[in-house]
Amino acid sequence: MARPLTPAQKINGALRRVPAWPLYVLGALWAAFLFWQALTGRLGVEPINALEREYGDTALKLLVAGLAVTPLLKYTRVSLLKFRRAIGLLTFFFVLAHFLVWALLDVQSFGRVWADILKRPYVTVGMIAFLGLIPLALTSNNLSIRRLGRSWRRLHQLVYGIAILGAVHYIWLAKGFQIEPLVYLGLILGLLAARIRWARFFADRTVRA
Repeated sequence: MARPLTPAQKINGALRRVPAWPLYVLGALWAAFLFWQALTGRLGVEPINALEREYGDTALKLLVAGLAVTPLLKYTRVSLLKFRRAIGLLTFFFVLAHFLVWALLDVQSFGRVWADILKRPYVTVGMIAFLGLIPLALTSNNLSIRRLGRSWRRLHQLVYGIAILGAVHYIWLAKGFQIEPLVYLGLILGLLAARIRWARFFADRTVRA
């Protein structure tokens, strides 16, 4: 007699029938909706700044969601691995939109963009994170996985540092003491800590001692 399926197995079975492409559609619709809100004055008295923040906030949420995939599988056996590429590419898309709104609609000058990158630490950190995402987005395809082999995994581990930089960028950007940027940093650090195999980590330290 076959064993009954666990809740995780039932969820995974249902998820196998769900394609990843609707995530791209939802992401594009959300970006367009936010732009429309800014265009029609529904984002407040400073629509450009509000749109810039909304795109950045969405990117951070997606970063957290992408980092949560592995710990979720590790601790609950629920697999969202098939959606991780879409989440990653949407993260890059919203970071790019965040940058373009800032550079083209807010600053509106290449000279000022370059000056801000050099002079403002929060802009410097954000730009480093953005540039780090570019090779990850360009290699988020099956061809790159085959060609790069094991190097592909090492390259995409850059996302750990990028996520931390993104949270630091938000903390620096926020005016005064605000809880939300710290929550993002806490979530990111917690999700990164959840990926560590602590038993092996402490065993290695014991052996070296």
